Amino acid sequence: MKATAWQESGWQSTIIACDGGIGLMQVMPATADWMNQRFGQSYDVWDYRDNAYLGANYLAWLTKYIGDLYFDGDYRLDAALCSAELNSCLLNAVIASYNYGHAAVASGEGPITIPNPRYVGNVRALMTECVCLAY
Repeated sequence: MKATAWQESGWQSTIIACDGGIGLMQVMPATADWMNQRFGQSYDVWDYRDNAYLGANYLAWLTKYIGDLYFDGDYRLDAALCSAELNSCLLNAVIASYNYGHAAVASGEGPITIPNPRYVGNVRALMTECVCLAY
């Protein structure tokens, strides 16, 4: 989550992207609405704490959704499970989905597609090298 937040916003809680992403985790308003409705919450995408909760909960939901759909309920986000093929592991699929949308990555109608390999690579690198890990 720390690496994703760093990639998305550089940990800037007031940033608004040109595509409409808001705050620390660059949560899209429609994603926030969907998450709040689905889980009976009222997180405010503009509040930095709520934004972090929304992002974390969305990452957790993606892990469960894709883990069930493609990995027989194996929810391990372990980089050691990834091969040279980007679509080989849950970790890469979750990272890609957070940025590009789960339907574009894991539709259930074919193999996992990683449409944003550079983004996935950046987040994966940040997971081990980011200054953010100290916090």
